[in-house]
Amino acid sequence: MYDIIIVGAGPAGLTAALYALRANKSVLAIEKASFGGQITFSPKVENIPGFMPLSGNEFAEKMVEQVLALGAEFECCEVEKIIDGDVKKVVTDCGEFEARAVIIATGAKHRMLGIEDEEKFVGEGISFCAVCDGAFYKDKCVAVIGGGNSALQEAILLSDLAKKVYVVQNLDILTGEKKLSDQLYAKKNVEIILNSVVKGIIASNEFEGIKILNSKDNTESEIKVDGMFVAIGLVPQNEPFAEIVNLNDYGYVVADENCVTNAKGIFVAGDCRTKKIRQVATAASDGATAALAACDYIDNL
Repeated sequence: MYDIIIVGAGPAGLTAALYALRANKSVLAIEKASFGGQITFSPKVENIPGFMPLSGNEFAEKMVEQVLALGAEFECCEVEKIIDGDVKKVVTDCGEFEARAVIIATGAKHRMLGIEDEEKFVGEGISFCAVCDGAFYKDKCVAVIGGGNSALQEAILLSDLAKKVYVVQNLDILTGEKKLSDQLYAKKNVEIILNSVVKGIIASNEFEGIKILNSKDNTESEIKVDGMFVAIGLVPQNEPFAEIVNLNDYGYVVADENCVTNAKGIFVAGDCRTKKIRQVATAASDGATAALAACDYIDNL
């Protein structure tokens, strides 16, 4: 049995492991995909304090190496459910594991468009974060897909960097706040394309643009852009925990800034919880908070 099992090994989960191990707790981190999380797919990361620009994979390797050196154990499995009790049982597709406390740090995946070759160009022309990757498109042409607050904020940020910004929205209006849409319409280097969806990617070896379909008149056109920022929402990975912790209407684990859930001994960290800002730095902050809360819980059993 472990002191703490961490479900998910991105920046939140690995920071939680770091703090728990330094508190002399035994830790198992369970990850179903990439150790290091989604940041491993980012070709260049420039917003991590204390680090010069490096690839997401390099940063992930440093995090994993750090916690391995402290004695963390890892399992590559998919968690199916958590069974509550004085001892928590984590059921996976490769066995069952027990712990005194569990930290959920499964993150949230960006919703994809579902078009051909989309995954191939993630990090190589397709991005989900203007704060992270916008600087790579200085004086270039980009497209932002979406019309809600997140998309409008991405487009506004990019408009200060890029030569031209296209905003492609599938509805006949922008659905974000009026203040944001007014700000966007006032930008001279922004073109808003309504009633349109992305149908495909234009590429040879490199990303070159997008094909769009106007749903009103059924006409197709092409836009040559250097990059595409997809901002059509996030998808949390919390289905296995729905019976044990409270989820909001969007599927995020309900928790406050202390990362405590409604279930005793179960904590949550990172993008999978209810919060406003989802960045590497805030995920790491959550990881530390959740780990310290879990350690305090264990010490008082």
